[in-house]
Amino acid sequence: MLRKIAIVAGLGLALSVTAEAQTPRKGGTIRMTAPYGSSFTSMDIHTTQRAQDEIVAKGLHRSLYIWDSAEGKPVPELAKEVTVSGGGLVHTFKLRDDAYFHHGRKMTADDVIWSFNRIMDGTKAFPGTRFVRVIEGAAEVEKGQAKEISGLKKIDDFTLEMKLTEKVDPGFYFFTALTSVYPADEGAKEGFIQKPIGLGPFKFVEHVPGSRVVMERWDRFYKPGKPYADKIVVSIMGEAAARDVAFRNKEIDTSVLGPAQYVAYQADPNLKGTIAEVAEVFTRHMGMNPAFKPFADKRVRQAINHAIDTDLIISKLVKNKAYRATSWLPLTTTSPLHDKTMKPYAFDPAKAKQLLSDAGYPTGFEFEWTTSQNESWGLPIVEAIIPMLDRVGIKVKVKQVETAVLADAIKKGDFQAYVYSMATGPDPAAALKCFYSSTPQSACNYTTFKNAGFDKLIDEAGQTDDATKRNQLLQKANALLYDEAPVWFFNYNKAVMAVQPWLKGIQLNATELTHQNVEDLWVDETSPAK
Repeated sequence: MLRKIAIVAGLGLALSVTAEAQTPRKGGTIRMTAPYGSSFTSMDIHTTQRAQDEIVAKGLHRSLYIWDSAEGKPVPELAKEVTVSGGGLVHTFKLRDDAYFHHGRKMTADDVIWSFNRIMDGTKAFPGTRFVRVIEGAAEVEKGQAKEISGLKKIDDFTLEMKLTEKVDPGFYFFTALTSVYPADEGAKEGFIQKPIGLGPFKFVEHVPGSRVVMERWDRFYKPGKPYADKIVVSIMGEAAARDVAFRNKEIDTSVLGPAQYVAYQADPNLKGTIAEVAEVFTRHMGMNPAFKPFADKRVRQAINHAIDTDLIISKLVKNKAYRATSWLPLTTTSPLHDKTMKPYAFDPAKAKQLLSDAGYPTGFEFEWTTSQNESWGLPIVEAIIPMLDRVGIKVKVKQVETAVLADAIKKGDFQAYVYSMATGPDPAAALKCFYSSTPQSACNYTTFKNAGFDKLIDEAGQTDDATKRNQLLQKANALLYDEAPVWFFNYNKAVMAVQPWLKGIQLNATELTHQNVEDLWVDETSPAK
């Protein structure tokens, strides 16, 4: 059964009223920004979990499902209908017969099967394995024990049978670009990365490294009358100040706001109406590598949570553009799973010192903390925490890297500690699976967390037909994570984006505000980019 997430959102009046009152206009250029670094990692979206790269992928590619922000749930995209049998484990997809790849060929079941088998190639460590692994036989392909996923069966060109290992809604596993369907006849070619071919509403034109990606309308897109725009330009603007200047000068149509800009735009009567905000399903955290001896002890990890004045950082540095984290699952996850009675770790340096002493570190220790420059969860946050940890005897050496380098280091385990913002929804089971023992570090178990009790709770939740029992089991698993503290629980993100008044159709996407279903966006005649 599909589960909605409760979205806490505010949208400027200028954005909400005019979009309803007007008929979408054809033509024009949409000028989006990629705000999370100075580059795109790859044009092969299967290889990268960075939110930066999926901004482009939302135009180029499509998956079996797509996120419906208004409904707060995934809905079928490349399938016309889905039927369930086999005690809730078998899902049969009647695929679209009008979805054309950008080189002109229709998508078939063979393309879906080829794409999922590619993602499970164990020698590549693709991040999408965390989702495809829910299909029976996928893990065997990952381990090199089989060449094809046994749980995928082609019935005919436009009918696909999928057998899962757990009683879950596959929509929550196959809506992100990480599970995009590639053309089997082109995806394996070396040149595919330079000129990707997808099923999305826009086709690839050019990638200027360090600058932009340009896409233009795909006239054979399967949704009648869409996309509305002729072209989309996604410009790299990792610096908040650069985005601010460009937005004020009307050179871009969207701009993610950092904490300082959030305050400034709210106070400016000319900009206040451009703000769109949503509580995202992201958890900011500091991950600790248990291979570094102090972090192998739960008491040390708990001590770090007690040593940091998290509320002060959220208030003063993040300017309240966030919600305090308790455990892993964010506020906007299914309401039965969010435990409102759970209190976050209290700021208590004395308790932190006692825990460190009990763990055998009465004088503390030193560790290296890998971070990017991100103003909301990166270097400024680390610098504020250093004196707090120093107060309990813990010394920090900062290792500053580019965001793309940070993502790669986390996947490879090349850190003693890292700080990051990670998608933790919208499905609680999929999010918690990132701490399941058999989930590889390269997929999302970055702290290589292993706990038999946790695994048992996740296993039981995946096999029960009782929705209430399933929620209770997942809630217990989330509480266990809180106690084990494999990470410092920082905050759940409040995403804020400024949107020019001429850009219509913006969706309050709680899974990532910058990830828009771009076929629904359009610009009116007042746009400077005609």
